[in-house]
Order: sequence, then structure tokens, then C-alpha cells
Amino acid sequence: MFLQSDTLRLRAPELTDLDFLFHIENDTRLWVVSACKTPYSRYQLQTYIENNAHDLYADKQMRLMIEADGTVAGTIDLFDFSPADRRAEVGIVIDKDFRRRGLGKEALTLMCDYASRMLSIHQLYAYVLADNMAARQLFTSCGFREVVCLADWVLSGNEYRAVCLYQRIFEK
Repeated sequence: MFLQSDTLRLRAPELTDLDFLFHIENDTRLWVVSACKTPYSRYQLQTYIENNAHDLYADKQMRLMIEADGTVAGTIDLFDFSPADRRAEVGIVIDKDFRRRGLGKEALTLMCDYASRMLSIHQLYAYVLADNMAARQLFTSCGFREVVCLADWVLSGNEYRAVCLYQRIFEK
């Protein structure tokens, strides 16, 4: 099974995930690594869950919930999908209560396997804040390679922060 291991599973969002999604989408600390810098309403998130095809090729994005022991621990996303180039950006958020348990590595490993083998993606990439050593280690441990660090790439409050671009190319 591609989206499941002994300790967690990746699954499509359900309406029961609305509170969790509302919490992470409106956490302003996460906005620095997000393209969106505005809050989401519960209605907007509910509409997304109800109307999204959950098909990467149709939507050009895909969000999966990370569930551990029956509890939502985070989300993992593929977005900015380019079907012509068979590449997508990947992002992951693990709720603070579930960090440092290896769930991020397990979820990212499952997503890489699924993206490569089931979705025929050639490469995944991620922009990671240069000072987020835990995230940098996560991507490296899952076979991503640091390609470049970009100075002053994102504005956080009143200061610019550097990001590093990580890339994983899947061999066929």
C-alpha cells in the first residue's frame, strides 16, 4: 500500500478535518512558507474539501492528511504541479504536538513513493527556510538534495529570510 505504513496513513481530507485545517491555515507563523498570506474561513475550507477532485492532474495540487493512531498529525501537499514537466512542489506541516516522532520522515517517504510510482512524477522540490534545520534534515534524509540557497527570498515580518531549494529526481 502506497499511502500507509505500520504507524501512519495519508488520506484525503474529510469534513471532520475542518478544525485542524482551519488551525494550520490560519497559523500566521506558517504563512512565511506559504504562498497565501491571508486567513481562510471555515466556509472556504469546507468548500475546498467538498469541491476538490483530489486529483493532482485535474486540480494541479493535492493535499493529504497525515493520520497517526487515528489522530490527524499534519498535512502533506503536492502543488504547483507541471504535468508537462512531471514535477511538483511538496510541502509538509506536522502539528507541534506530533513533532520529533519521525512522522514527517515517514509521511514524506510515503508521498515520494506514491508520487514516483503511482503518479509518474519525475521530480519533487521544496523551498525550506535556511534556518529551519529540522526541515532541512528531513528533506535530506528522504533523498532530497540541496540545490541552492536563495538570500532574502521571503519576507517575514520586517525582515527577509533565506530559503534553500531541495530537489529529488526519481530514476525510472
